Order: sequence, then C-alpha cells, then structure tokens
Amino acid sequence: MDTKEKQAKLDSIAEEIISRKCSLEIARTCLNPVPGNGNPDAELMFIGEAPGAQEDKAGQPFIGASGKFLDEMLVSIDLRREDVFVTNIVKFRPPDNRDPNAEEIDICLPYLNRQIEIIKPKLLVFLGRHSMNVFLPGLKISEVHGRLQNKSGVAMLPLYHPAAALYNGSMRSIVKEDFSRIPEILKTI
Repeated sequence: MDTKEKQAKLDSIAEEIISRKCSLEIARTCLNPVPGNGNPDAELMFIGEAPGAQEDKAGQPFIGASGKFLDEMLVSIDLRREDVFVTNIVKFRPPDNRDPNAEEIDICLPYLNRQIEIIKPKLLVFLGRHSMNVFLPGLKISEVHGRLQNKSGVAMLPLYHPAAALYNGSMRSIVKEDFSRIPEILKTI
C-alpha cells in the first residue's frame, strides 16, 4: 500500500471517529474527538491513553505540556512530529481527565488496531502504564520501562508518560534516557 492509500485509509478512520458514531457517552460530551495524526509511513507509533483538556480543545494529540516535552525528546533523537504517528488508545477525552474505563478502551481499540494495521510501524511506543497495559497486561511500567518487549512478533517499548517527568522532576532524566534508546532499538528490529 503506498503512502496516498495509507493516508486515505487513516483519514477514513479519523472521519469515523470525528462523526462520533460510537455508543460512548464521552464521544458525545467531549469537545473534539482526537483520532491521532502523523506520518502514514512512520516507523514509530506513540500511543498514549486518552486526550487531555488541551487535546480536546484542539482535536490533536499531545499538544499540551506533555506534548511539548514529547516534541523536545523527538528532537533529541533527530526526529520531528511529522516523522512519527501519535495517537491514544481512547479517542475521546474522559471527563475531568479520569483514566479511561474498560468499556471506553474496548470500543476505541478497534480504531487503534486499524491504524496500526495500516501504518505497520516497526515499533509501538507506549506512553504510560495505561496504554502499555492494554497490549502488555500484567507488566509493571516501573519494571519494564525503556526495555524492548515483543508480543506476537510486534516490537513494543513501554515508556513513562511524559507527564511523569513534568510532575516529578527526578523522573525527567529517566524518561529522557529511556527515550534516547529508541534509535538503537530501531536498528535491532
């Protein structure tokens, strides 16, 4: 599938999400669905848990303080946002930034799975324990952060959420160090 075809399919998924055809209450109460965006040929797909307040206002993933830190870390490994694909498990903001519940994850996960199937990234990077636990249940992020995981032939890298570094300054160096491993990991897969 060429880049144009991939983009058309991703746009179709985005339209489904934006049309709010799903049964979720949060799909009707959020300001703007956030399907995700980026390069349809990306080697890296970054997956968070759900949009926050800034993302809900703009309809774009990771644009608040966490997004700025993500952008900073991308630059540190010679990448830009346009080089990767950034999305979330849940495509609609849960009220009061609460964690997404099981129903919300179950209903939104097919969108994400379709995005993954179209893009076929070399590496899925989970930003935080919530997105990691959807694909790698039972693991503790404190034990596996920054370490390559392989499940059913899919390369996955759990990282602490960028917000962890913003709320806890001592986490910043850990998050940056884990992130700095990405180029080397890409060479090995």
